[in-house]
Amino acid sequence: MKTPATPLPWDAIDTVLLDMDGTLLDLRFDNWFWQEHVPGVYAATYGLSSEAALEALMPRFAAARGRLDWYCIDYWSRELGLDIRTIKRGVREQVAWIPGAEDFLVRLRALGKRRLLLTNAHPETLAIKDEHVDLVGHLDRVYSTHPFGVPKEDPAFWPRFAAAESFDPSRTLFVDDSLPVLRAARDYGIAWLRAIRLPDSARPARDTAGFVGVNSIAELL
Repeated sequence: MKTPATPLPWDAIDTVLLDMDGTLLDLRFDNWFWQEHVPGVYAATYGLSSEAALEALMPRFAAARGRLDWYCIDYWSRELGLDIRTIKRGVREQVAWIPGAEDFLVRLRALGKRRLLLTNAHPETLAIKDEHVDLVGHLDRVYSTHPFGVPKEDPAFWPRFAAAESFDPSRTLFVDDSLPVLRAARDYGIAWLRAIRLPDSARPARDTAGFVGVNSIAELL
């Protein structure tokens, strides 16, 4: 069920924290990369059928979810015996903005809001994507959670982030497509939270489970 969105009180918001994949960039790339492309490369590398590769990989992927390892290309390069950096860079042209997201960042700047990227993606994954879409140029600061040692969904992340970046939780908007991440941000005290219902353009809308949801970030303005 979609929780209806109400207009945000922009006069009461100074800082906007933004997720990357599924919020600014289309999650279609990541879902395709990990669920189709990497299994295909793994099958070709180890002489497996597509079905056998998926059977081998999916439980390993599921076991890593919620940990920083899930987002770490170094971890998966070691675990799978594949050069994930090179594989990802080779298909970076498929990385794409969610429609309206780039314009949203331009408009936030015009409003004088501080725009911070807060992603669980590995710093080199961020760099590879930025090579294609010039994401970083639209933001005031960019943070990967890897230097903090825990992902955004871990309650320990938020005090560590607050020690590195000065912001007032009561005057902050945070937008993400992950419900566990939004719950951790809510528990920390972030005042304004929005969930993305259509993070992947190839898949149906998600239930935002009590969080105010928007189909895309462009709707927030």
